[in-house]
Amino acid sequence: MLLVAIIGLVMTVVAVALAGRRVLWLYKLATSGQPAPERVEYARANLGAEIKAQLVEVFGQRKLLKWTASGTAHFFVMWAFFILITVYLEAYGVLIQGGITGTPDFHIPLVGTWAVLGFLQDFIAVAALLGLIAFAVIRVKNSPKKLGRKSRFSGSHLGGAWLVLFMIFNVIWTMFLFRGAAINTGNFPYRSGAFASEAAAAVLHPLGEGVNEVLEPVGLLLHIGVMLVFSVIVVNSKHLHIFTAPMNVAFSRRPDGNGPAQPMRSGGKVLDFEEADPETDVFGRGKIEDTTWKGFLDFYTCTECGRCQDQCPAWNTDKPLSPKMLILDQRDHAFKVAPYLMAGEQERAGLHEDVLALLEKPLVGEDGVIHPDVLWSCTNCGACVEQCPVDIEHIDHILDMRRYQVMIESSFPSEAGVMLKNLENKGNPWGMPESKRAEWVEELDFEVEIVDEKMPEDAEYLFWVGCAGALEDRAKKTTKAVAELLHIAGVKFAVLGPMEACTGDPARRLGMEFLFNMLAQQNIETLNEAGVKKIVATCPHCFNTLANEYPQLGGTYEVVHHTQLLAHLVDEGKLTPITPIEEKITYHDPCFLGRHNKVYAQPRDIMAKVPGVQTQEMHRCKERGFCCGAGGARMWMEERIGKRINTERVDEALTTDPDRVSTACPFCLVMLGDAINEKKNSGEAKETLEVVDVAQLLIKSVKGEPTPAP
Repeated sequence: MLLVAIIGLVMTVVAVALAGRRVLWLYKLATSGQPAPERVEYARANLGAEIKAQLVEVFGQRKLLKWTASGTAHFFVMWAFFILITVYLEAYGVLIQGGITGTPDFHIPLVGTWAVLGFLQDFIAVAALLGLIAFAVIRVKNSPKKLGRKSRFSGSHLGGAWLVLFMIFNVIWTMFLFRGAAINTGNFPYRSGAFASEAAAAVLHPLGEGVNEVLEPVGLLLHIGVMLVFSVIVVNSKHLHIFTAPMNVAFSRRPDGNGPAQPMRSGGKVLDFEEADPETDVFGRGKIEDTTWKGFLDFYTCTECGRCQDQCPAWNTDKPLSPKMLILDQRDHAFKVAPYLMAGEQERAGLHEDVLALLEKPLVGEDGVIHPDVLWSCTNCGACVEQCPVDIEHIDHILDMRRYQVMIESSFPSEAGVMLKNLENKGNPWGMPESKRAEWVEELDFEVEIVDEKMPEDAEYLFWVGCAGALEDRAKKTTKAVAELLHIAGVKFAVLGPMEACTGDPARRLGMEFLFNMLAQQNIETLNEAGVKKIVATCPHCFNTLANEYPQLGGTYEVVHHTQLLAHLVDEGKLTPITPIEEKITYHDPCFLGRHNKVYAQPRDIMAKVPGVQTQEMHRCKERGFCCGAGGARMWMEERIGKRINTERVDEALTTDPDRVSTACPFCLVMLGDAINEKKNSGEAKETLEVVDVAQLLIKSVKGEPTPAP
């Protein structure tokens, strides 16, 4: 046993040295990036939420368990890593004690002879083995060779995944070889419970005591050796996420990384545009070294599972954006130029010319790491972030690269430039005069107060109408419906009218952070001077910006979406739907209302209270809802590649055979309406089909306006 102990310990030292060297290299590479002190500050300030996130996301595998088969398999394999640590404690105890005393009958103090522990060890090992079989079936069934780009594994490093499955299998069978032989030699600490080990012992028993005495140390060395080799493989592969996932979850933004876009930072501090210096300050991400250490942690943590890709509306409509490949391409590039990033000034001069050539490769460009079409295909819908089981924040990466392209390179789709000019000159994306913002008020049969410097004393809410709600004909119907409903419910409100300007969401999501700051500060000044405390907004983009992003600039208000307020008024009995609307209706979840702000129930609650309404969910709904194609400033960019996203969504809506499509966002109203009109023209949709806001359904029922049967 002394020789066995020496061999085992030498293997351990070598493996720890190799793995430790790689871990140190990864740490140096990550810390060569930009600082992100806000991540640490947030984690410290929200310690309770972070502990809950670890319990729910890491140990509870909440996101993965939504994918029942693969999620269950992963749950057992992951817990096998935790529980089988006790087996390795026993293995090293046998190794060391056997080497010193020659009697390899070690057991863990206190709990090491409990039958329940022996059972748990064997159960999780068997469950993990079944999980490996499930993984193998899933990978074969979803092979890119069979499904092409429809496979979520398209672009992933498949060889490495199979190698890891093979190594886990080796961990399990060597464990049972070692334990089975130990039972036959009388060195096993558990008298009962370890059912699978006892089955292995029964298989090995006919070989005789002498053979089992040899198999025990051989199995022990194999079991330890497989684990050591596996450890070295893990830190050099995508399975590094075993160690980095808990850290990535800890330093991610809650909830689920969606919600507010992060302000631009340089050197770890929020960039002050009045004092910014383009020569020394970092404007977005133009080079891989402009990535923060949290961005590098995202690179390390990607499991290449492809769930983000599978849910991405751009990828599903044949566009080049794959959120997974966006992360992997940056990671691979970072690894290639790592010698430069980690070198000092003198060392850099002596680097190989291949590394120096890679440094000339732009991060975004026709011949860059990321193609511009990839960058501009994103709708910021958040499906990728929502689905990622390890909390990678793809949108942050995209926004940082967009900011550099827009503000430094002036490189972005030309039609978006018109939108930016209109925002700067007229305060709205369409370039319409500010006087038109209050025209909808004249179409009502009651008076709406327009703020004149100060909010009226009896007004509870400021109704933030938004650019679309005030200026776009289809969205104006929603605006008038909400105003009528608030009037009927006796809720006092006022509007800013010409004093209102775009919240800046399209500019920020495009990457023009400077213009966003200008519009936001202008609006915050207006709101603060008017004494606004509570805001109701019909546009989820305005809602998200006012509620989650204006506080970054000092504008803190109580903001609700109109569906939240209307659902509350219905529950209180201040609004009573009376007239039946005998229609089958399918609801489309706006991304910035649903995934970004977790408002799923209230729009559905409103429809459920309207008599006669029969609701039918689309296949992709709620957390897995499919984008309309307008987010991320895409509403003002042409969609020239692949199938139009709004057409894909309407095709899905048509499978429910609806009489009407409802939503709760003016952008969705426009995008889905356009696609429905195209379907009508081609004869694929009935002429009576239309898309309406939930508020429009409610006002018809409340006011007693009969809806003709389809």
